[in-house]
Amino acid sequence: MSVKIRLQRHGKKQKPFYWVVAADARSKRDGKYLEKIGTYNPNTNPATIELNLDSAVKWLHNGAQPTDTAKAILSYKGALLKHHLDGGIRKGALTQEQADAKLAAWLDAKAGKVDAKKEGLTKAQADAKTKALKAEKEVNAKRLASAAQADAIAAATPAVEEEVEEAPVAEVEAATEEVTEAPVADDSSASEQAEQTPEA
Repeated sequence: MSVKIRLQRHGKKQKPFYWVVAADARSKRDGKYLEKIGTYNPNTNPATIELNLDSAVKWLHNGAQPTDTAKAILSYKGALLKHHLDGGIRKGALTQEQADAKLAAWLDAKAGKVDAKKEGLTKAQADAKTKALKAEKEVNAKRLASAAQADAIAAATPAVEEEVEEAPVAEVEAATEEVTEAPVADDSSASEQAEQTPEA
């Protein structure tokens, strides 16, 4: 039986969450597994990975083959390095203390990189937030200035608007008088034409 270390999908639609499992290569993706050795959540930035290092290394020693993604996860958490150092211990190239020191130094460096990335992300988010707040303040200031200017113009020109409103009313009344007179003349000429046409 060949064993693979692979991801088993859980979670919901558009929000995947994976278990890192050691499973028979013939079993289904989300089917039976031999042991759960960790979890992987890609929805966070950076991704959240929890891994039982000793179980992962035990399965690697027993010949389990990781898939590409699982191999990247094991490398990220130091399981492949521990497996490699254990091989050096078996050959006699390293002592257990030297291997442990190398692994601890590597894990500290990795944790420093991850923390630096998290700080960079939080700083970028804070900068974006302050920039958006500043832009919103500028827009509000412009809006208030334009409203104050419109109020000043409205306060300065009320007399002019009243004169303008009175003039069109007089023009409209004169125009309606002309319109009412014109159709009367047209009706009389039309009736005269109607009387002349039957005689002809």
